[in-house]
Amino acid sequence: MKKRISLLLIVILAISLLAGCESAKETSSKKDKNKVTKIGIIQLTQHVALDAAYKGFVAGLKDAGYEDGKNIKLDFNNAQGDQSNCTTIAQKLVNDKDDLILAIATPAAQSCASKTKDIPILITAVTDPKTSGLVKTNEKPGNNVTGTSDLTPVKEQIALLKKILPNAKKVGVLYCSSEDNSIFQADIAKKEIQANGMEVVEATVSNTNEIASVTQSLVGKVDVIYTPTDNMIAQGMPNIAKIATASKIPCIVGEEGMVKNGGLATYGIDYYKLGKQTAAMAVKILKGEAKPEDMSIEYLKDCTLKVNEKAAKELGITLPKDLK
Repeated sequence: MKKRISLLLIVILAISLLAGCESAKETSSKKDKNKVTKIGIIQLTQHVALDAAYKGFVAGLKDAGYEDGKNIKLDFNNAQGDQSNCTTIAQKLVNDKDDLILAIATPAAQSCASKTKDIPILITAVTDPKTSGLVKTNEKPGNNVTGTSDLTPVKEQIALLKKILPNAKKVGVLYCSSEDNSIFQADIAKKEIQANGMEVVEATVSNTNEIASVTQSLVGKVDVIYTPTDNMIAQGMPNIAKIATASKIPCIVGEEGMVKNGGLATYGIDYYKLGKQTAAMAVKILKGEAKPEDMSIEYLKDCTLKVNEKAAKELGITLPKDLK
């Protein structure tokens, strides 16, 4: 009799434990279902290209079923072009224990990478992540950082310059001397300019206050200004174009946003598409389908030609027929 009672108690206990486990699973499942994914975002500064990258990222997430205010929470932060702000915001995102961080532009990405080795970091608008110290290699990052590069076809941009301005002899290369991406592209540009038989006149700035005076210093010294994708220069592009156009100096630029702000032409990438491509990478991470350390840095394959015909008219430049 005692043996029967003991067996009955064991069965009841087992059933209770199973019921408890099922209940815990249901509770856990409900929590997972109701979990709101937090994505912290840091953007170095506001200008056309970076804004487009951010908008593309948000649109890409939405296309994949992740919408702010519904199943994800986006925490957007603008560093106003200040490195110390980048550091402060990066620490905040880490303290908030976000599920994923999006860093737009190199200084923002470097600040985040220095603050966490655990939270996945997606980067965009970074030209060469390896050179910027963000990943071990662009092919296999090997850490918690991956994303998309905005490397533009500098060689083709210089060829475009030569096509529009075949008689140009001196090219002012204008860029920020403290931004790794800009130095990387400027070095390529200088080689291509010389390879095309033209002379390089280097002009660098270290802060936005220098942009007007450095641009003015090129007047009378160069036939054309070339600037790569550069956050500081992009921000100051309206001022650069105003000074250059008044002196009949065309600007061949690194990206479409600079053309919109007065540059003459570019052969470059679409930052909105770049942002969407970054979102697709983020979705894979959020779904647990991939890890940043194994995800190669991605590039946009399609480049587009953008010409500012209004600027050409103001500069008195006749564009080749196939560029109109």
